[in-house]
Amino acid sequence: MKRKEFLQKGLATGTIIGSSSWVAGSDDSLQKTQDKRVPRGYDVDYEEVKIERPVPGKPHKGKVLLAIQPHSDDIPLSAGGLVAKLIDEGYTGYLCSVTDDARGEGKYEQNRIDNQKIADFYGMKGSFELLMPHHQLDSIGIQDLKQRFIFLIRALKVDTIVCMDPWGHYEENPDHYVTGLAVEAARWIAGANDYPEHFAFGIGPYTPKERYYYSRAGETNNLIVDISKYIDRKIEVNLLNIAKGPAGNNGVKLRERLAKDGKKLTILEGDDYTANFNYAKTFVFTDNKRLGEKYGLEWAEGYHYMTEIPFDNHVPDPNSPVEEYIRKNAVPK
Repeated sequence: MKRKEFLQKGLATGTIIGSSSWVAGSDDSLQKTQDKRVPRGYDVDYEEVKIERPVPGKPHKGKVLLAIQPHSDDIPLSAGGLVAKLIDEGYTGYLCSVTDDARGEGKYEQNRIDNQKIADFYGMKGSFELLMPHHQLDSIGIQDLKQRFIFLIRALKVDTIVCMDPWGHYEENPDHYVTGLAVEAARWIAGANDYPEHFAFGIGPYTPKERYYYSRAGETNNLIVDISKYIDRKIEVNLLNIAKGPAGNNGVKLRERLAKDGKKLTILEGDDYTANFNYAKTFVFTDNKRLGEKYGLEWAEGYHYMTEIPFDNHVPDPNSPVEEYIRKNAVPK
């Protein structure tokens, strides 16, 4: 599929309803860039991307967000800014953590604590733990995982999903790609008539309309989200990951190591929290800094954005085959 076709199918343009910075449809909130392609990851220059910026007020009030992560650090690291932004704009949020994160001594109990703290930090209404085997999702029947996602999507009436990209490239972790595949399949099936036992208890079909899918390499990204306003929130939520993640207590550890050598860094002075915060902002999220600067932003996250939100009924889709045919073949009457 050509990139132009991919973007047309995966990203409606101009008049998307309910999509943060696109509500206004102005040049200030929607920006197109055209660049040359270079190697993988955050160094990729996309031929065409959209930029989503923060919107004042509560444009998403009444909508439900489900942030799904294979491990306790995935949402904070990859989507910590976006989730803060969407909830600030009115979403009711829920967190779903897929694996038990049981690898490593003492991590099982601490990860349960960390996940709840993350949900509480964002002001989410709930945190769900599926407790699937850590690093072994490729060995389980994906049907079980799909069914659990379908139930959550229907019961919560989820409008927007944030999760691993099922089409992401260069993904090594089976928990990541299996979660992404199960979520996308569940999202589609949740709107069908499968599992009628749900209906008997008043839980009917429901299909999320928007997906923000993140990936390790970022090659499928077609959306850049401006998180400059939320970078400190992203760092704060990552500091809650005591059991895992690259933020944690690393500032204090580095300060102690330097002290043994009779050295110090100004950014690590002050209390332990300040040292850890400054360490994370300086060293952990350099990709977010670099990606933002590429698009004229201070800090940014990249996503493969997909939507089923239709165009306004009174405004024809300018990218549809009908409109394209009209432009090429219509003659004066």
